[in-house]
Amino acid sequence: MAQKQQDQELLQYESRIKVPYTWSVGEVGSRFLMELKENRKIWATRCPSCDMVFVPPKKTCTYCFSDIHEWVEVKDEGVLQTFTVVRYETPLIPGKPPYIIGIIMLDGADTGLVHLIAGVPHDKVKVGMRVKAVFEEKRKGHILDINHFKPI
Repeated sequence: MAQKQQDQELLQYESRIKVPYTWSVGEVGSRFLMELKENRKIWATRCPSCDMVFVPPKKTCTYCFSDIHEWVEVKDEGVLQTFTVVRYETPLIPGKPPYIIGIIMLDGADTGLVHLIAGVPHDKVKVGMRVKAVFEEKRKGHILDINHFKPI
């Protein structure tokens, strides 16, 4: 597409640039991921002011902005709050589509965890169904150390 600016034609080129990068998950994210990796446990943080329990954990409460220092273990089971079916391939998700991505309210948490749902046909997934985490045998300190959540 070309534009004119002061008697000079300006050319525009639409493209996508892939820039690989590495970033730190911080002290809170590191502890969360290491607990998944080393102990197959899901940990959360609890706000000292409003008592909200965050999964994934947060360092600062998103409701009252208090600093959070308390860690609590939550269950690896919960309730599917909502979901969507993804029908295209993406390198971020292992396997072939369709993928079911859901928000799971783990028992003991006040916020939902976004993750994969598997072990059920996509047309049988229901809001309100109980699900349980399925952990990888070989874990790496990554959110996909929980391979998926399955119905129980």
